[in-house]
Amino acid sequence: MTWNGRRVLVTGAGGFIGSHLVDALVERGAEVTGLVRYNSRNDWGMLEVRYRDGDGGVRVMAGDVTDAGCVRRAVEGNEVVFHLAALIGIPYSYEAPESYVRTNLLGTLNVLQASLAAGVARVVHTSTSEVYGTAVYTPIDEAHPLQGQSPYSATKIAADKMAEAFSCSFDLPVVTLRPFNTYGPRQSARAVIPTIITQALAGNTVRLGSLDPVRDFTFVTDTARAFLLAAEKEGAVGKTIHTGSGIGISIGDLAQKILLQVNPGARIITGEDRVRPGKSEVMRLVCDSRLAWETLGWRPEVSLDEGLSRTIAWVREHPEGYKAGRYTV
Repeated sequence: MTWNGRRVLVTGAGGFIGSHLVDALVERGAEVTGLVRYNSRNDWGMLEVRYRDGDGGVRVMAGDVTDAGCVRRAVEGNEVVFHLAALIGIPYSYEAPESYVRTNLLGTLNVLQASLAAGVARVVHTSTSEVYGTAVYTPIDEAHPLQGQSPYSATKIAADKMAEAFSCSFDLPVVTLRPFNTYGPRQSARAVIPTIITQALAGNTVRLGSLDPVRDFTFVTDTARAFLLAAEKEGAVGKTIHTGSGIGISIGDLAQKILLQVNPGARIITGEDRVRPGKSEVMRLVCDSRLAWETLGWRPEVSLDEGLSRTIAWVREHPEGYKAGRYTV
């Protein structure tokens, strides 16, 4: 499959993974419409300084996935839809669960209905490893039971099931990609890796929540490549597919690894305001990505050490994007 000249929609294009996916599509010659959430500042998020005035093969459309009419207009005329728009901060989902239902579930329904009506060739829907809750077994394969341990994860489970329903009920060509923890340049301060980096650069104290949870980290360019393959491979339609390294690391060990590169003298302390409710904390997420290799031919290419070095370099160069002294939920 060639991307040259293909018309593609990316929802959530101004976000972390979305902006990297836009870059990958543009590099391959696609004609990209990037749907970003409307705001009165006309701020395009992470597309702002990269595609100002819509140049470079990208047309930016401001709107909201919760508005069905807006989504219909965005989908119209496109062959492939990558649906990444979502509210993703787990702590904020405790504060505003209704907003997560509207964006993550209703927004996904709008994208699926618009894609069905427009007859698109492929929809790639974005899931998350958080849908599993604390693992019953690891590594986690796609057959693992689902558990909504936060309002965020509950809405993502619902969205995944809606995508499954449209595949089964209407033969909509949907692939659900389920990345485990993605990290890299442009990630927001609400994520653990930029939180550690920015605090270590700003001072000698790094405040974190629980240090015991184990996560499986994938560099963002590897995740973006998986999205492209999910749209390209015929055998992927109707499937849910994991992407991850298969290597788990505790948050405490991750922090120590980062501090060795940034500020070896920094001290890690647990902040009670950063600890999730006990029954909501997900203790272990490690990926079984065999299906990604069998179906997509995908494996991660960037090691954790290399990815952290690239991410640290980017954060050093863009301190204006982070507020090291403020906890971002």
